[in-house]
Amino acid sequence: MTPPDAAEQATLAARRAELAAKYVTPPAARPASNGRGIHHAALICSDVESTIEFYQELLGFPLVEVVENRDYPGSTHFFFDLGNDTLLGFFDFPGLGLEPAPEGFGNIQHVAISVPPSVHARLRAKLDEQGIPYDGPQRGIKESLYLRDPDGVGIELLADKLMWFGGQWIDGRDEPPGYMAP
Repeated sequence: MTPPDAAEQATLAARRAELAAKYVTPPAARPASNGRGIHHAALICSDVESTIEFYQELLGFPLVEVVENRDYPGSTHFFFDLGNDTLLGFFDFPGLGLEPAPEGFGNIQHVAISVPPSVHARLRAKLDEQGIPYDGPQRGIKESLYLRDPDGVGIELLADKLMWFGGQWIDGRDEPPGYMAP
């Protein structure tokens, strides 16, 4: 994949600015969201146990439910607690012959999970100890650890608080910075 050249990058930046000007309402004028947050995201895994070992045993997100998928007999539906009343769910679909999905439109590029800085440091050390590759700090993004789950789903372990992005509170709050904050 070839990144856009300088002229294309300038065109893309202008388009982003145009979209932001058209659709992003300043925080003081922004209406409240109709949502209460993400209840759960549901992903597909190839192996229930390796998924549990990754999310619970490696990353420390407790497995809180394992049931049969109500839409596909024999399929397992299970959930991990990501904190803040948010769940990450998975299905397996035995017998369907599913294949790994290439990165593309309609797929997940990555799931960013906010963790306290102390947990971030502990997880980084654990990944190092176990020789599990990750990206982020070596590119100057010290608040992020990017890695892949057993099925290749991109996971970002982010030491920033929720709603802190790009050096600012994107909801306009007037609080101390949320970067690497407890």
